Amino acid sequence: MTRVKICGITNLEDALAAAEAGADALGFVFYQPSPRNIEVETAKAILAELPPFVTTVGLFVNADCSFLETVLSRLPLDLLQFHGDESEADCKRWGKPYIKAIRMQEGLDLVELCRTYHSSRGILLDTFVAGQPGGTGKVFDWQSIPQGLSKPIVLAGGLDPSNIAAAIHQVKPWAVDVSGGVEAAKGKKDHALIKAFITGVHSVSERA
Repeated sequence: MTRVKICGITNLEDALAAAEAGADALGFVFYQPSPRNIEVETAKAILAELPPFVTTVGLFVNADCSFLETVLSRLPLDLLQFHGDESEADCKRWGKPYIKAIRMQEGLDLVELCRTYHSSRGILLDTFVAGQPGGTGKVFDWQSIPQGLSKPIVLAGGLDPSNIAAAIHQVKPWAVDVSGGVEAAKGKKDHALIKAFITGVHSVSERA
């Protein structure tokens, strides 16, 4: 069964709707330039209301150590997601499981990157757009992903209910990550799209 992460959660209503629809994980963006950025106290209030067995993920982009320390002291996040230029040492220093996001570019050696981030729980593959660390809404060439990588793959980048079945069929990722593809507006989810996306994931998994 392919796992589903709904990212860019900014309010309790969307968080509960995603959990009710069957999301395995919810992502909270702690990156000020993002339209999906969330304040720590808002995230704390949301986390306090979540049902059990929903993984909470904090997304960071080249965050200052002091900021990360503040967030982690206030929030019981289950997993960290690093979208910047963080080294393997930067990612693992916090003593929490993490995944490292890689923006797909020509000439990228994913086999070597999996070795480099050997302490990660997985590698998230996203679309490269200059100046944007994520949330581009654009799909990359899934055929560029080599087979047999040593880390579980989380597929991101332009996924939505219309292409998720094809993505899973071709890539066979451990998990998929969606944000803009299930939004009514940036930072506000469309609950019907969330349900359609997760239904699409499960329908492929059930046929496999």
